This record gives sequence, structure tokens and C-alpha cells, in this order.
Amino acid sequence: MNYLNSKADDELVGLYSEGISEAFDVLLDRYKDKLYSYISFVVRKKDVVDDIFQETFVKAIVTLKRGGYSSNGKFGAWLTRIAHNLIIDTFRQDRAGNTVSNDESEVDLLNNAGLCEQNVEDMMVNGQIMEDVRRLVRMLPDNQREVVFMRYYQDLSFKEIADITGVSINTALGRMRYALINIRKMASENNIVLTLA
Repeated sequence: MNYLNSKADDELVGLYSEGISEAFDVLLDRYKDKLYSYISFVVRKKDVVDDIFQETFVKAIVTLKRGGYSSNGKFGAWLTRIAHNLIIDTFRQDRAGNTVSNDESEVDLLNNAGLCEQNVEDMMVNGQIMEDVRRLVRMLPDNQREVVFMRYYQDLSFKEIADITGVSINTALGRMRYALINIRKMASENNIVLTLA
């Protein structure tokens, strides 16, 4: 299977279509962590996350076996799009379950240790700021929280975000803009300082 690790995604898709099941195992290994993180951030109920994660790969397998995937070099974005659609379906089925906890998440939105050297006091203040940002991001509407996650946590371009979520680039940019405005507004209303003095 080592020779498969060096293959591009589209080559692996082709090999899988030809009956080499190990090719899909390599694709699964490449994208499982990123995809699971995305689903967890949006849904945040572990049992639902696990179901959507599994269903995403089942749907991908079925589509690949039918020859329904068009090679475009964006296999990861295609998987994320499948997961996104399954998340939307889940939210539609259970409107009351769309507000969930993300307490297990340890992702830092603005943490970049390379920007400065910190003493213990600065590290403690910075830790509090990161916790405040995570809390504020959790309070955003679903569509804004999703764009923030895709942009800052998954490092996706606004074009990729627009493709995955099925909206225009301007809508994706607008959601990010409103997310930042809402974070600033909530921080101000709650007397939360998001910068080091």
C-alpha cells in the first residue's frame, strides 16, 4: 500500500473504480481527521457526528462505484460537500437539535505562537482570550460559525467555502463579515477584551 500513498487523489479514485480497494483506504486516511473535525465543529453531538462521518464515506463509496464522481482534483472538497449536505439534512430533520455543545473542542481560532514570545502572565491572558473567542464563535448563527471554521480552522478559500456550502462567494464573504461584526459586538456587550494590553 506504500506505493499508493504517493498517488494523487484522482489517481486513487481511478484505482478504486478499477477494483483496488486499498486506494480508498489511502483516501480515507488522508481526509478522515479533517472531515471529522469539520463535522464535529458544526454538529458537536458526538453520536450524530459519528453517524454523519460514517454516512459521508458510505455515500462517497456508493457514488464512486456508480461512477458519479467527476475528477477535478478536489476530492477533499467533494467529501466536505457531501458532509455539509448530510448536516443540513440532519438539522432539517431535527430542528430542536441544532444548538449543541462544543465543549470537547480544543481548537484555537487565533493561536499563533510564532508571532511573539510570551511570559507566563501573557500566556495566561492569551489562554483566556482564546477561550473567550471560542465561546463567542460558538454563539454565532450556524452559517456564520461554519464559514469561520472553514476559513480559519480548515484554511479554505472563500471560493472553496462557497462551493462546499452551495452559496455565492459574496454570500460566503458576507457571512464572514457578519461573523466578525457579531464577535466584536458580543465582546463589547460582555466587556470582553480580545487583545493583549
